[in-house]
Amino acid sequence: MNDTDKRNRLQEECFSYRVSKDNKVCIFWHEKQVMILKGKDSQKFLARIEKADTIESQLIMAKVTGNFKHENEKANKRR
Repeated sequence: MNDTDKRNRLQEECFSYRVSKDNKVCIFWHEKQVMILKGKDSQKFLARIEKADTIESQLIMAKVTGNFKHENEKANKRR
């Protein structure tokens, strides 16, 4: 996990989520909705997030939304 979050961005808890009555999961980044999961995707997400601690849950939400590699992409292009 140390190599995953080198800049400690996940400790800021920038991601959050809410579950609606019809089991849709809305994922928020800095209180702005960025994704909605429904059906099997929402069930799978809720099963993973239920077992995770705070930083792990932040990583799960970052991966689901695709907002977790922005600085790493630049480093890989230089190589």
